[in-house]
Order: sequence, then structure tokens, then C-alpha cells
Amino acid sequence: MRWRVLALASLGVNIALAVVFVFTARQMSRSRSTSDLAAFGPAAGNQAGTNVVLRRQFFSWRSVESDDYPTYISNLREIGCPEQTIRDIIIADVNALYSRRRGLEILSPEQQWWRAEPDGNVVQVANEKARLLDEERHALLARLLGTNWEGGDLANLPRPSRPGIVLDGPILGVLSTDAKQALEEINIHSQNRLQSYLDAARREGRNPDPAELAKIRQQTRTELQRILSPPQLEEFLLRYSESAATLRAEMGQLKYFNATPEEFRLLFRSTDQLNEQIQVLAATSDANSLTQRKSLEDQRENAIKLALGPKRYEEYRLLQDPLYRDAVASAQQAGTPDSVWLMYQINLASASEQGRIQADANLTPEQKAIELKRLELEQLQANTAATGQELPPDPTVAGGLQPTPKKTYTIRPGDSASVVSMIYGVPVNALRAANPNKDLTRLKPGDSINIPPVILPPAPPP
Repeated sequence: MRWRVLALASLGVNIALAVVFVFTARQMSRSRSTSDLAAFGPAAGNQAGTNVVLRRQFFSWRSVESDDYPTYISNLREIGCPEQTIRDIIIADVNALYSRRRGLEILSPEQQWWRAEPDGNVVQVANEKARLLDEERHALLARLLGTNWEGGDLANLPRPSRPGIVLDGPILGVLSTDAKQALEEINIHSQNRLQSYLDAARREGRNPDPAELAKIRQQTRTELQRILSPPQLEEFLLRYSESAATLRAEMGQLKYFNATPEEFRLLFRSTDQLNEQIQVLAATSDANSLTQRKSLEDQRENAIKLALGPKRYEEYRLLQDPLYRDAVASAQQAGTPDSVWLMYQINLASASEQGRIQADANLTPEQKAIELKRLELEQLQANTAATGQELPPDPTVAGGLQPTPKKTYTIRPGDSASVVSMIYGVPVNALRAANPNKDLTRLKPGDSINIPPVILPPAPPP
């Protein structure tokens, strides 16, 4: 029995010693933890070069995000975020905000893709709006970072190595940042491919192959189709494609056609693919390719006719004639737009007469020069009469002037005495006096009538 008593006593002593050991160990651990925390306290924070931050093991941006931006900045500082990083974050956020605003609030010239030349008023308004937004951006950054934010960190100012593409407006301006970045990369790669091909062709001493250029453009379109919807792709192509640029140049050459946005869009849709096919055949000279190209050009012309309608197509066709464009310019300058057709007829008649004079082998060069000068004066008089302006008084022979040689005019379909009067700048009564044996009210194509002489200065000696 005694050994049992001894065993129980020994067990009790061991338990007591274990309790004392555990309690002592816990006290020592608490003392060490307190000492470690004190090392990172205010005293340690005053030492140079110490930047130790205590934070939760599982960090999340939700812990610093805030609807109030100054609070967000304060939270970043509280977690020990370096000031330079805070500046980078703020500048990037503000620049992104105002980049979106510029894209949505400014009507840029790039959005008017149907115009051959930018609208001066649009450019002025866009520049003013961009200036105001930039001032607002600077003011916001100054409020968040201090007035010297820009001078202390020029590295944050955007300095692109090459001009980018403008992605603004209600269609392209709402694209995500990732989509815009992808478009910029596609544009850069496309330019690099094109430039590499052109450089290689130049080194080899050969002209660029239109078919290869068309393949490069098609590759770019395929890449664009992967990230843009059909309306977005069309907007992008209307701004930056080769086909749209060619169409704008054509409309600009017509000068006075002034296509509306809808007309330009319809023309682009109707001719885009045909233009690409025509470009592929541009350098070919075999009979089959020439026939194919002529067929494509006919299809393109018919597509333009259907897109514009009869009336606008007729105007489009006439404006391709430089003589008609000159007539429009003269009529607009005189403030008499209704006189365009009559002035066009005058220009046609003058061009025909000029060709006749140039081809007349019976005239010496000096005589041709006199006749051409006389024709120029007659055309000026006719244009003056067509616009309803008063003709200057005729100089007299007594003043040292001499009449021009007698000439006749052959009536063409649609001509009348009044038309001939306008063409040559002489009154109808003068025409009747010069043609006493003709009834000027019953002129027929093929009839010849005498034109009264126009008084000209004396001809120089031969």
C-alpha cells in the first residue's frame, strides 16, 4: 500500500511543476512580443532609412478604395504606399477620366469623315473645348497633389513616339481602354508592315505591287474584325481606311458637290469592295485583266448612280468636267447660282472655238494669239451678261480701235438667239442687224448666223 501512496505523491508534484512551466513560458512569450512591437513603434520610425509597414496578411484593394477620392488617397498613405506610387496612380486615373471626356464631349474633325477638308468652325470649337478640359484636369490634379505636381514629375506627361489614331465620338469613344489599346497596337503593326514592304520594294528598285498592298490592308481589316462590332468597324474604316481616303479625295476634287454624311456612307458601302478589287488589277496589262478592270469600273459607276439617285448623280457627273466647275465658281462669285447652266454653255462654246483656232493652219502664230485674245474678251463679256451685270461701253473706232474680223456661228441643238447673244456678249438687236435675211425666232441646228464684230485694240505689227 505504501508504494501506491508514494506514486500518487510523485504524480502530484509532476503536475504542479508542469503547470508552473507552462505559465512561465506564456509570460516570456508575451514579453518578447511586446518588445518586438516596440521596436517598430514611434522610436524606430524616427530612424533614417526605416520604412517597415505592418498590414494584414490577406491584402485587398477594397481596404483602401473609397467613393471619396481624398479619402482614397489618405487610405493609400495609411497603408504605407510610397508617395511616388500615389502620384502615379492619381495622375493615371485623372488622365484616363479626361481622356474619356475628350472622346465623348468633343466633336473632332475626325468624326466628320465625309469632309475632304476639315470644317474650320469645328476645329476651332474642338480646340477651345480641349483647352477648357485640360485646364480642368490641371486644376483637379493641383487640388489632389498640390500646385507643383506637374513640374515635379514630367515623366507622367504623355509623350507618344508616334501620332496615334483618334478614337472619340459616340461609337468609338465608348470603347473600353483595352479595346482602344488593341486598336492602337493593330494600327502600329499595320503601319510597320506597310513601311517594311515599301522599304523592301525601294531597296530592290521596284514599284510597290498593288496586290500586295491590298493584302496588307485586308490583313489589318481581319484583325479589326476580331475586336470591333460591324458598326464600330465601319466607323473606323470611314475614318482611316485607304478606300475612304480615296473617296474623300475624289469628293474634294469635285469641290462643289458637298456630299452629306449619309451620301458619303452610302458611297463608301457601295464602292469599298469594288475599289479594293480595282486596286489589285491596277498594275496588270493583259487583255483579260483589262477587261475585268473595265467591268469593275462600270459596276462602281453604276453603284454610285444608285447610291446618289438621278438628280445628285447628274450633278456628280457634271462636276467632273472642269468647265462646269469653272461655271459654278463664276456663278457663285457673281452671286447668281441660277446662271450656272448658261455659263457652262458659254464655257463649252469658248472651248470649242479655242480648239478651232489652235487647229487652223491658215493662221500665223501672231494671228492665233490675236484670235485667242479676242475669244477671251468675248467669253468675259458673255459671262458678264449671263450674270445680269452691265457691260462696259463699247470703245469707238475713232479712239484708235479696230473691229475684229467678221465671223459666223453654227447653231447647235438647243441654241437660240438669246443663247448666242449670251455666248458672244452682244445684244439680240445687234444679231438681227447683222442677219437681216434670217428669222432669228426659227433657227435650226446647222444654220449659220453672222456675229457682229467686237471692237478690239489695234493688232501689234507682225
